[in-house]
Order: sequence, then C-alpha cells, then structure tokens
Amino acid sequence: MRIWIESIRDYKGKDVEIRGWLFNKRSSGKIHFLIVRDGTGFVQCVVVKGEVREEVFNLYDKISMEDALIVIGTVREDKRAIGGYELQVKDIKVYSKCSDNYPIPKVRPENIPDVGKLYHYRHLWLRSRKQWAIMRIRSEIEKAIIDFFEDRGFVRFDPPIFTPASVEGTTTLFEVPYFDENKVYLTQSGQLYMEAGAMALGKVYSFGPTFRAEKSKTRRHLTEFWMIEPEIAWATLDDIMDLAEDLIVYIVERVLENRRFELETLDRDIGKLERIKKPFPRITYDDAAKIIEEEKLKGKKLDFVYGEDFGGDEETVISERFDKPVIITRYPKKIKPFYMKLDPNNPEKVLCMDVLAPEGYGEIIGGSQREDDYETLVGRIKEEGLPLEVYEWYLDLRRFGSVPHSGFGLGLERTVAWITGIKHVREAIPFARTIERFRP
Repeated sequence: MRIWIESIRDYKGKDVEIRGWLFNKRSSGKIHFLIVRDGTGFVQCVVVKGEVREEVFNLYDKISMEDALIVIGTVREDKRAIGGYELQVKDIKVYSKCSDNYPIPKVRPENIPDVGKLYHYRHLWLRSRKQWAIMRIRSEIEKAIIDFFEDRGFVRFDPPIFTPASVEGTTTLFEVPYFDENKVYLTQSGQLYMEAGAMALGKVYSFGPTFRAEKSKTRRHLTEFWMIEPEIAWATLDDIMDLAEDLIVYIVERVLENRRFELETLDRDIGKLERIKKPFPRITYDDAAKIIEEEKLKGKKLDFVYGEDFGGDEETVISERFDKPVIITRYPKKIKPFYMKLDPNNPEKVLCMDVLAPEGYGEIIGGSQREDDYETLVGRIKEEGLPLEVYEWYLDLRRFGSVPHSGFGLGLERTVAWITGIKHVREAIPFARTIERFRP
C-alpha cells in the first residue's frame, strides 16, 4: 500500500510503500538509518542486517543524497524518530540516481558560502528542511486566508494585472508595451477595482500577485509579491481595523494548530505566536512619532522627520514597544495616496491604518477608509498631478450611488516571514523576484 509520509501515523503496524528521495543517512554498522523525504514529510527508515536481503543492506554504500527511492517496510512507533514514527525496512528499490555534483549537500561547501549564492539553486534549495517548512506554512496561511473570508460571506473578486494607471505612485510602476494602447502597467494593487467589486457585491476580497518597481534592496522588499485585499461597502476605518485584527489572529491560530511541527523545524519561538490575541494596541501617527523621538533621545540613530513616512528602522523601534501587532492610524495626507478619506477632524490627516508585526518585521497590512465624496476625490487627484481622464471610471463609483467604504491589503510574504521567523522575505516565496534577481 503506497502512502504519503504525512499520514504515516494512520498505518502503525502495517506494511506500506513510500516513494521519495534520500535526504540523509548514517550507520552503526549492522543497522543503517536512512532519512527519506517525499514532499509531505520526513521519515527514518531502519535497515537491519539479516532482516533484509544482502543486496538491499549493501545499497547503503551506493545510494547518495537525492537518489529517488521506493521503500517498503512496516510502520513502527518510536518517540525518538522524526514525527514519532519510523519504517522498519523490508525492501528498497533505487528508481533513479542523483548526479554526483548535486550543488546543495547537507554540509554547505565553500563554493556556496551564503544564502545569496544558494538562490542560484533555488529550484533545488526548496528541498531542504527549512525551505520545506516555510513553504508548508505559507500554504497553510493561504488556506487560512481563503477560509477566513469565505466563512464570513466575502466574494472572491479578481482584479486585472494590467492596469492603465497608478494606485500607489507613478515611480514604482512596471511599464509594459500593450498593442495600440502603447503602454500599460503591472498592477501595484487591485484596490481601485476592488472598490467597484464592493459596490456591486457588498464585501469582496482578492488574492493574487502585485508588482512594485521600488529600487529597494532591504530584507522586506520584493518586486513581485502576493496580496490579499478585502473591500467592504458601508464600512468605516474602525470596521477594517477590527477585521484586520480578526484575520491576523485567525491566521496565527491556524498555523499553530496545523503547522506546529514545521514551526519547530524552524526553531520558531512558538510562545511569541501564542501571545497574538485581540485586542491589538492602536496608536496614531503622532503617538508613533513620539516613540521615535524618545528612542532618538536614548541614542538611536534614526533619520525620521515629522511629516514623513516611517522607514524600516522606525517601524522596528515602534514595534519593539509591543509584543503583538500594533495598528497606527491617521497619517499625514501628503504621504498617503489620493484615494484615502480625509479625517473630518483634521483635514491634514487621512483615515488610514498600518499594522506593524512585532519582532521588527514591519508593516504587514495597510488600509484606509476610501474617499467617497466626488468633489473631494477630484480635488485630490488634481492635487497629486494625476491625469483625471484615466480615473473617470473610478470617479463613476462616486457619481452613481457613493457610500462609505473601506479596505486593506495584507502582504503575504511579510506575513509568512514574521510567522516563520525568517530574516528575509525572499525565503517566504518559492521564487523571489528582486531588483537583482529574476532567475531561476
């Protein structure tokens, strides 16, 4: 009976067949221990001299890392083994041999000294235990997000990837030739289209790739990344802050419930994740600016000037004050996009919010109440120097039955990086795209 390793506990005492690859091996002479992976997990396969055919026992000296194997044996419980179960081997078949020059051996050689060079072999590096764990946690987060919105009656709504205009700023657009239209752009966000979806369907969400042409080399930036963008008609800023809290708590709880083994594989401090409960602290931009000034007085070298946006260093010192995500609201309008609603109590601020992850991982959510007044929105578009004709369709949403509405975007890779505890978002996506990398 062929099984996947992730379900091995269901076959205790039974003979099974596992198809996978040799991950590691060791021997004590009369007993060989083979660690085999099949993509769903890792299992120790025990080969005992005298209990298998001699040619099977002698395969140990012939097989090497990443050889494709078919292993037949009896499932046995053993608390010391990976996952608490192992396979008492009866037979092994070598399906294919791995080339001798496999570039990512168990011990990293001198010619691949760092993570940057490992990216040349990303297609193979994904097979390592750490990358395996990260990808499985990413998958769990994706499923959790979809379940969260579907269970709450949201309709999945897919905005276009080619767009005629900017959402977040013209300096971060990827330009693409487009037939007789001359040029279009890869989307920075589906948000403007999601607003149309909310006016038609009430509450919607999208989940797809987005693109930013920022020339940034920080550990928090990718040029291609995935975003989740809910949009809700008749919703205020307070409504989406509540929704963002619920979403983050739900994601973390799902990972803790279903991917604890993977978190342990990454040596993640699970206690820090278990503290992620509602409510999250909520502070204003001005409150956050005071925290930064306090840190400056303590000797922290920060370039922040009031009225500017927070950089990565500033986000880190703010988040270090809290052991759970912190929500920052009401930023100056001059540093935020044109579509954010002006604060009626202070028109120099906008009704927006950013959610900063703890432990220095920075912004994972950005959102706002949208400007629903036609005249105000036209004024903001002109103020930003944007071509009004490009946004005529967007202005129709205010001409024909405008209502208060709000939404946000959650960056998947930054969320994965925080939950897994990895240092760089490029490990949070199967194949990273940065200003320096578009291969493999």
